Amino acid sequence: MLNHSLLAGKKIVVGVTGSIAIYKSLELIRLYIKAGALVRVIMTEGASRFITPLTFEAISQHKVLTAENESWSNDNNHIDIGKWADLLVIAPVTANTLNKISNGIADNLLTQVVLAYPKEKLFAPAANTNMYKNPLTQASLKMIKLVNAQIIEPENKLLACGDEGVGALASVEDIFYKSAQMLLKNSFWENRRVVVTGGGTIEKIDDVRYISNFSSGKMASALSRALFLKGADVCLITTKNDPSLPKSIYTIEVEDAKEMEDYLVDALKVAKKGIMSKPTLMGEGTPQLIQKKPYLFMAAAVSDYKVKFKKEGKLKKESLGSSWNLELEENADILMNIDKEGVFAVGFKAEMDKHSGQENAKNMLIKKNLDAVCFNDVGENSFGSDKNAITLFTKTQVKVLPQAGKFSLALSLVDALGDMAE
Repeated sequence: MLNHSLLAGKKIVVGVTGSIAIYKSLELIRLYIKAGALVRVIMTEGASRFITPLTFEAISQHKVLTAENESWSNDNNHIDIGKWADLLVIAPVTANTLNKISNGIADNLLTQVVLAYPKEKLFAPAANTNMYKNPLTQASLKMIKLVNAQIIEPENKLLACGDEGVGALASVEDIFYKSAQMLLKNSFWENRRVVVTGGGTIEKIDDVRYISNFSSGKMASALSRALFLKGADVCLITTKNDPSLPKSIYTIEVEDAKEMEDYLVDALKVAKKGIMSKPTLMGEGTPQLIQKKPYLFMAAAVSDYKVKFKKEGKLKKESLGSSWNLELEENADILMNIDKEGVFAVGFKAEMDKHSGQENAKNMLIKKNLDAVCFNDVGENSFGSDKNAITLFTKTQVKVLPQAGKFSLALSLVDALGDMAE
């Protein structure tokens, strides 16, 4: 799903400490490299007891920095490696290292790098539940969050020590996505609320049958992922749950058009309220309300009709006879009816004919009072396909986004809309 050039040219330093979860760091580094990033590793003495530096060198293709090989004849030292990096990630970080960092203690190579590194940092804790919940550790976490660092919270599960509770390292995918967001976010999308709808709605006939369409929800998932990586606060309302999405994307699962409309109305009300900034010790200490115009991407394929008389239970073939006339009535036009005041609204138009489809997309722009419409020729790119192409219409501009994988296309669309707005 991920673009192999997503992190092209980005430089990431990964610190690893003495935790049983260290083996997951190897998979994290593999994901970074697969996405095009350059990765260098710093290991504490405790980390080397679990996995040898040679293993990390083999996967990162760079010399691992340890206390034994620190050199001032090149950049393999605790000052210059930080100057090289765009992001410092420590995964796993033990409770011991967290408590040292919060108190400015730099008694090993990794904590020295942290103290000397001025840019954003990401820490992924892994610790015994009692060690993690200890008030001293919790106080350290609060302090770390205030000084240009982010924490990706550990999971609640059965730990390697046999205890059950919070303390397990967050999933490798979640750490990867959070890192990528920190590297890719931009000022336009950061702290902007966005609502995305996706999938084909389901209109029940009875409790076992329904009418729907072939929409896969893949474009909505790709858009949500791309917007998240650019720094947006994303709410996805969909009929097609995608468990691979970052957990920070707030996902609401719905079935029919009425349910989608109800949740969409509420989501847009929340989006219009803006976002409170986080307090920091660096710069502004008081949280401020950030109010950027929210965006709506109506990528869902809402059923045009619903069953007029939905039946309880299961209709029996014997009682229906050899032919069956199913009475339908028109669904409400969600995009036409919702309050779009103060929202940048983007519609999606899927048509089988390219020429008439583009005209219909232009008409949709005016008729439904939208800010932009994405035309998709499903004659060339069928529903469920992993690729797509979009012609983006606004009231003043037309931009063709050529065929690509849906995630790459979503990134292009998000960038295009940001450029148009600026």
